[in-house]
Amino acid sequence: MNSDVKYIAIEGVIGVGKTSLAKKLRDRLNAQLILEQFEANPFLENFYSNRKRFAFQTQMFFLVNRFKQQQELSQENLFTEFNVCDYIFEKDKIFAYLNLSSDELKLYENIFPSLSRDLRKPDLVVYLQSSLERLIYNIRKRSRKIERNLSRSYIEELSDAYNHFFFRYNSTPLLIVNSTDLDFVHSEEDFSELYKQIFREDRGRTEYFKPETKKVDNA
Repeated sequence: MNSDVKYIAIEGVIGVGKTSLAKKLRDRLNAQLILEQFEANPFLENFYSNRKRFAFQTQMFFLVNRFKQQQELSQENLFTEFNVCDYIFEKDKIFAYLNLSSDELKLYENIFPSLSRDLRKPDLVVYLQSSLERLIYNIRKRSRKIERNLSRSYIEELSDAYNHFFFRYNSTPLLIVNSTDLDFVHSEEDFSELYKQIFREDRGRTEYFKPETKKVDNA
């Protein structure tokens, strides 16, 4: 087990299973768990219906809320050895560049650097990558009211933006996982294999894990 990995952040597009994996790791490691509080954003449901009108309000709420969470994470916790989070602060920029107008983006770019400067960085980021069809299947299966207005084109656009971001990401060690055929929620074998990859002693700074292909029915 790699003793240098104490703070793990899970990333990926809506529906990929970030929170599910974060909770599984929390249980295995007895870790402090930090979850993105999307349900607390009062603008999000309207944003999914009208991106242009509600993008800036949605973005700024998330930015401030994530910053407050990450500030707490940066403070030393004497009671937990591990920390697991289902997002990284830097990913906020993915949504900003995807949704904000040029004038809104200028304002955002004046604020973001000052907030991100002193925040603690993860020891490892796990980026869960998945096919578009699997993402849509997962979203429909969990059937959250707030996500019912999500269009296929937006999910595809978001997936492309995430890939663009993480294939150029170098801020921390990164494990890119092809999770299309990986059922780490219901299969203990799959979860254990992914767990081993996360804590591998000989892992390079950026690595790609593609499990053996198989049919997966559960999200």
